[in-house]
Amino acid sequence: MGSTGDRNHRTLIPGVYVPTVVFFDPLTEDLDLDKIAKHAVRLAEVGVAGITTQGSNGEAVHLIHQERDLVTKTTRKALDEAGFEHMPLIVGCGAQSTREAIELCRKAQAAGGDYALVLPPVYYQGLFSKDSVMTFFQDLATASPIPIIIYNYPGAVSGLDLSSDTIIELAKHTNIIGCKLTCGNTGKLNRIAAATRAATPSDPGSGFMCMGGSADFTLQTLIGGGSGIIGGLGNVAPKACVKLIELFEAGKLEEARRMQAVVARGDWAAIQGGIIGTKSALETFFGYGGFARKPLPRPSKEEAKKWRDAFEELVELEKSL
Repeated sequence: MGSTGDRNHRTLIPGVYVPTVVFFDPLTEDLDLDKIAKHAVRLAEVGVAGITTQGSNGEAVHLIHQERDLVTKTTRKALDEAGFEHMPLIVGCGAQSTREAIELCRKAQAAGGDYALVLPPVYYQGLFSKDSVMTFFQDLATASPIPIIIYNYPGAVSGLDLSSDTIIELAKHTNIIGCKLTCGNTGKLNRIAAATRAATPSDPGSGFMCMGGSADFTLQTLIGGGSGIIGGLGNVAPKACVKLIELFEAGKLEEARRMQAVVARGDWAAIQGGIIGTKSALETFFGYGGFARKPLPRPSKEEAKKWRDAFEELVELEKSL
């Protein structure tokens, strides 16, 4: 198990990491690079620990490879020019073949990415041996020029749910330096965090990053020994997500629990609305957001009002911080 600083100068530190939304021209659906850059800097300025591109919130599945590289390059350049040269950039690099995943990792590094966040392949899951997923991650980690973060998100991969035993075993590879658990299984998180001596906001431990995958269990992640979150809700309420970790670290647990409840209600809106609801909230409350790429639909006026109402409590909290 290697330190997150072994192979790259931008070290991962415990905290809030935001998988950023990608923005398009409303007419042409071309990338809106100006909004992509400004959004990344807005997040950096409020104290997030790092940014992730090419995730579910970043509509990676809607982008061709050249566009994926351009989003990452734009994000890195914007952070550097705003004085955040040391902020780490994680890039989604999941693919169905080991070969393509390795290529995506190479491209991510060339575009300015520091770490790769990787879902397991599942298209031919019915033909896998019991070791196929383990071998995929080990082969990828051995070949990748940047360290790997395992992404366990059963909802995105036909229900494939990596066990704590599998992730703990994979964590022994020197180029696998973390995991993101969007499964929401806090018992699994606790087992992995303990076995890997995961980094926490108050203890660097081994350097392994055991991350919750959603803001609605930030406090539970921290209590279980996790390193923080990689959560899409940070696009809408980054200050609230950061403040929640600060409250926990200050020992203000009652206040943290109250804030976690507001964050969890807001995250439920984000979970229900997906990227459509998140972008609608950004547009309503912050004046930018736009729409997802086709074939995803644009929200109707009624739907936009629904997402405004659902996010309102959280945004009020965000704007009060």
